[in-house]
Amino acid sequence: MSRIWRVGKKCFFVFCHGFLQLSQLLLSSYLKSSISTIEKRFGLSSQTSGLLASFNEVGNTLLIVFVSYFGSRVNRPRFIGCGAILVSIAGFLMSLPHFITGHYEYDQDVAFASTGVFSNSTDLCQPAISTRNLSDTDCMPHAVKGNHEVLLILFIGQALLGIGGVPIQPFGISYIDDFASERNSPLYLGILFALTVIGPGVAFMLGSAILRFYVDIDKVSPEEIQLTNKDPRWVGAWWLGFLVAATLVALSAIPYFFFPKEMPKEVRIGMEIARQIEGSADSRGTSIASSISFFPVVLLRNLRHPVYLLVVLAQVNLSAMVAGLATFMGKFLERQFSLTASFANMIIGSVNIPGAIVGIVAGGAIMKKFQMTLKQCGGMCVIGMLLCVIFAFPLLFLGCPTQKVAGLNYRRSSDVGPHSFECNSKCNCLDKAYNPICGADGIEYISPCFAGSSSLLSFQNYTNCRCISTNGAEGSASPGTCGTNCSHLLLPFVVLSCLAGILASTSHTPSFMLILRSVQPEDKSFAVGIQFLLLRILAWMPGPVLYGSAIDTTCILWEKKCKKNAACRYYDNDLFRQRYRPIWGKGLGHLVICFPI
Repeated sequence: MSRIWRVGKKCFFVFCHGFLQLSQLLLSSYLKSSISTIEKRFGLSSQTSGLLASFNEVGNTLLIVFVSYFGSRVNRPRFIGCGAILVSIAGFLMSLPHFITGHYEYDQDVAFASTGVFSNSTDLCQPAISTRNLSDTDCMPHAVKGNHEVLLILFIGQALLGIGGVPIQPFGISYIDDFASERNSPLYLGILFALTVIGPGVAFMLGSAILRFYVDIDKVSPEEIQLTNKDPRWVGAWWLGFLVAATLVALSAIPYFFFPKEMPKEVRIGMEIARQIEGSADSRGTSIASSISFFPVVLLRNLRHPVYLLVVLAQVNLSAMVAGLATFMGKFLERQFSLTASFANMIIGSVNIPGAIVGIVAGGAIMKKFQMTLKQCGGMCVIGMLLCVIFAFPLLFLGCPTQKVAGLNYRRSSDVGPHSFECNSKCNCLDKAYNPICGADGIEYISPCFAGSSSLLSFQNYTNCRCISTNGAEGSASPGTCGTNCSHLLLPFVVLSCLAGILASTSHTPSFMLILRSVQPEDKSFAVGIQFLLLRILAWMPGPVLYGSAIDTTCILWEKKCKKNAACRYYDNDLFRQRYRPIWGKGLGHLVICFPI
């Protein structure tokens, strides 16, 4: 009976830690699922949003090595529980900007400034009314200060999220590996990593559900909302997901305050490892000063280990790519295939991430079945990444061209300005206006005014549009973007990206086992800590920022606030695709680094 209880307690810890990491990554990944929405809501560039997405790594990086170094000397479960509480607080803080800011003014520059109410009918061709001299309310001192405060809160929340996550994964992995046998440890870690990957999947599914609701659902009645979620100006209730995720993290933290400092080992070899750890700790002394004196010695010992160093560098190479792709994957799908943010999140959460789970579980199961050596683990990583490159290469060519937008990538001989034609030259259109419509001629216009439209029928159809010619008569247009019209490419894109993700994920568990089995037993927590430190500094921190900067270079029309670029309204889709998906080059780099193992 006692043996059953011990086994049950170990399995319960694996379950609890899987649920905690699921909840933690649900919270951290939810930002990625709503990144394009937050950009629109607060007027952020992709570079800024990428910096925000990676900022949680700053707090984590400052502490992870030192915390991991003391992993075998402290009560790891309690440290994990305290970290989870801090993560929960960070999640609640991330939702705060919604409650301290006013309503989202989706047509502020035209409708609100002119009449004080939101209405598409105010953005028509009105020769008798001059709107060009409207004041820029976004540049008022209180508005600028409010936007800075919002960004400060979001960045602080991300930093706290990183600090709270410091002990969770390194302590959890080393704690499990200490009480598990060499035979069962890969299976436990495979299950743990699979449950961990579910977190981002749930985050994107949560984003898919929540972003269907209007951002100010708690502030305005449904009758006041004149947008649909297909409108490019739509902003979903991004803040609600942070509240849900933060609550789950708080609940998952409770069991950790009741686990023992150590658990009985599954086999004799585990007891021998435990004695090695205890003997090493005793020989160094238990004081903090004594432990710190050994810090540089242990650091150099691990960094000089060739297998450990090569595996970590390989993981850095792969993780840099994954960090950038994951942060902007939803945005990429939205722009390339004219999808709503909700539908893009549903694809990622229901297809791509489950595929990664399959790969992780398969990698752990293969290791358990064949009892692989370190060299065989390295070979498995190489084969998985080689196949990934083969399936991912066609993704560079699967995408849609940019829709024709009058004044941007479609011009006529009668152009008289950036978005102006002779047909709308007397309409007094506001340059900052953004209310896209799709003309009957298949051309998209930035606003009804620039299409020369003078009337609107029940918010469904713009008529008497001077710039849209249909059989010699003034044409009509419908609200919203024309889209890229290549939906037939979406299915092969999703299938290939899913297969590539499955194959790349098979290297996840083998690479971790290479690290755990190549270092001394007493260095496990520290080695994992160094690994995550290097991943954060070289991959997770710069990855989203570099990808965001590259994406910004493909923008062809910026929203302007105080004469500065804010959120991008139109991208060159071909450039976007070419600069966003260099997956095959990264995969080859991963293979080159892994090969010497």
